Amino acid sequence: MDMTLEIVSSNKSCGGWHKRYRHRSSTLSCDMQFAVYLPPQAEQGAKLPVLYWLSGLTCTDENFMQKAGAQKLAAELGLIIVAPDTSPRGADVPGDPDGAWDFGLGAGFYVNATQEPWARHYRMHDYVVHELPALVEANFPVSGKRGISGHSMGGHGALVCALRNPGRYHSLSAFAPISNPSNCPWGEKALGRYLGEDRSRWREWDACALLADATEKLPILVDQGDRDDFLVGQLKPEALQAAAKAAGHPLTLRLQPGYDHSYYFIASFIDDHLRHHAAALQA
Repeated sequence: MDMTLEIVSSNKSCGGWHKRYRHRSSTLSCDMQFAVYLPPQAEQGAKLPVLYWLSGLTCTDENFMQKAGAQKLAAELGLIIVAPDTSPRGADVPGDPDGAWDFGLGAGFYVNATQEPWARHYRMHDYVVHELPALVEANFPVSGKRGISGHSMGGHGALVCALRNPGRYHSLSAFAPISNPSNCPWGEKALGRYLGEDRSRWREWDACALLADATEKLPILVDQGDRDDFLVGQLKPEALQAAAKAAGHPLTLRLQPGYDHSYYFIASFIDDHLRHHAAALQA
């Protein structure tokens, strides 16, 4: 694996640094960019825990870093934040054949595709779980403790990454996750194309199914706005709640009155999530 990073930009932020990097991904067979927030403690020789943030449909590494307002508290708590892109990119990477926004470029769904023409590039799960942390841990002052969170498609990704890889993450949360992708239009489109029409294979990428067999009971914090336009048809938090209850898995699901699916919602509750992660990552 090539550990070489090319810096794209660097900006001072809340006493630390927001940096963007480019590298060649062997997992995705294309060039990728990701963002890192390094709090002030990173320049003082401290080994710090890392929170990985996975963004939603149509997003890049920039959305969370520019809109969530997480840097100030991350600086106080001593948390490194890493935000990857949401899919492979490049001239050779296939997108949605119909030009739709909910599949392909910007919509990798954090799965490992098995179907052509997606299988070569769309392996976002392995990228997020293995290749990206290896890069981060080789190039930045990290402690080895990892948390993971995300929004919408990225919330689904965070849940699946943690549930599929017990022991790899020490904390887990999500904002408005696609909780039951086997049973919603976004998920059915993505899983059907990336994985094929055999629905039994979709269960490996569905948090509700994974909870039933989870060997690790990592506490989950989920926030969901009750004015979210996608709440009923796409997100289905009640399915996640039912699956967690049936499995005896610790889940705190907070339905937030008046909030929608936007980054105004995320910015309103990101501090709670950062503290949730810090409590576990710094224990």
